[in-house]
Amino acid sequence: QVQLVESGGGLVQAGGSLKLSCTSNSRTFGRDFMAWFRQRPGEERAFVAAIHRTTSRTDYADSVKGRFSISRDNTKKIVYLNMNNLKPEDTAVYYCAADTNTILSAPLQTTPDGYDYWGQGTQVTVSA
Repeated sequence: QVQLVESGGGLVQAGGSLKLSCTSNSRTFGRDFMAWFRQRPGEERAFVAAIHRTTSRTDYADSVKGRFSISRDNTKKIVYLNMNNLKPEDTAVYYCAADTNTILSAPLQTTPDGYDYWGQGTQVTVSA
């Protein structure tokens, strides 16, 4: 059973920055594809960013391109989400997700059903 634990959420003013972390206990972390999703109240969970196991491939939602950056440390089994120039519409619960059923050539998944493990989420609130 893979456990994912997010941290780093909080309250920040618009234009500010936050760095989220997700720690995994997966024995296959070095082969797992990792992603961040977010969910606003009353809305479905939405894709934010994903990173391939080799770190050379990443993907971002259009709404965060140029502001957010995903990275990973395979030695520490941590995936990060650096969020800059935050906007009130970035307010949401942010979830870390792992796709452990991967092959090297597989595409990065951008929908929740592409991931088999999830963290509990961390709240990010951006005030105007």
